[in-house]
Amino acid sequence: MISLTHIKKTYPGRAKGKSSEGQVKALNDISFNVEKGELFGLIGPDGAGKTSLFRILTTLLLPDSGDATVDNHDIRKDYQKIRNCVGYMPGRFSLYQDLTVEENLNFFATVFGTTIKENYDLIKDIYQQIEPFKDRRAGKLSGGMKQKLALSCALIHKPSVLFLDEPTTGVDVVSRKEFWAMLKKLKQEGITILVSTPYMDEADLCDRIALIQKGDILSIDKPGNIVHSFPGELYAVHAADTHRLLQDVRSFPGTATCFAFGDSLHVTFKDSAAAGSNAPSGTASGSAGPQALLDYLHQKGHPDATVEKTEPTIEDCFIHLLKN
Repeated sequence: MISLTHIKKTYPGRAKGKSSEGQVKALNDISFNVEKGELFGLIGPDGAGKTSLFRILTTLLLPDSGDATVDNHDIRKDYQKIRNCVGYMPGRFSLYQDLTVEENLNFFATVFGTTIKENYDLIKDIYQQIEPFKDRRAGKLSGGMKQKLALSCALIHKPSVLFLDEPTTGVDVVSRKEFWAMLKKLKQEGITILVSTPYMDEADLCDRIALIQKGDILSIDKPGNIVHSFPGELYAVHAADTHRLLQDVRSFPGTATCFAFGDSLHVTFKDSAAAGSNAPSGTASGSAGPQALLDYLHQKGHPDATVEKTEPTIEDCFIHLLKN
């Protein structure tokens, strides 16, 4: 349904020192496929290259090199066909703010030669949530309502492929959950969905994901497979003084990696054999395992410190891949 082969894109550098040629590399030899009916996630922080990739696939931007097809249409030769068969929801709210909810929806339906009535079944579950505000100007809607309106407009012509660029950024937690529930229903309609997000916790909601950073794909797989590929064992370290704890754990000789994770630290050890115990109760061998770290932290003035084995997340895997 979506195929990319060796896609590259660079932009002129804004300042000296970005690279030897004064260019910013946005996408570096990107290749992957998205199957028909798949919910595929592009996961990465701001500046990773997600929006550039979306703009290329929706024919708004040409790559420097490489090929791509969307629904078997070439992005260069068949750009008009692609624009007719895809729905695109950009990261920034881009509907007409002075038009009402209903006027925006009617406008986009007319542009694609259809009507709200013709495809109402597809947007019904989404539109019913904003229908009470149909006479309100789009610019006066809340973040969650704007999101639902934008999705309705992207779906009004019944696209075969849906591109959603960071659709949940800047909205509340409840709206995020509602939005992903809507995507699950759209997937059941057979629509292929490519969604980007900086939120690592949303990766588990996708069929497959690609982790991207600075224009490079770090890994492509099912979320569960990526998590299971995390090498060694991971430990969560807690103490009251988190700032000082971070410094002390990083200074521990046996620490391989240490990163803040919520109100705890996620830690791996250099000697994986020493970290083979399920609990830091003295059963770990060697001087670089969890029990050794716990003793070290007590000596450093953290009497309430705990070191417990924990399961890695997509974020842990992303950090590991970046480091390696």
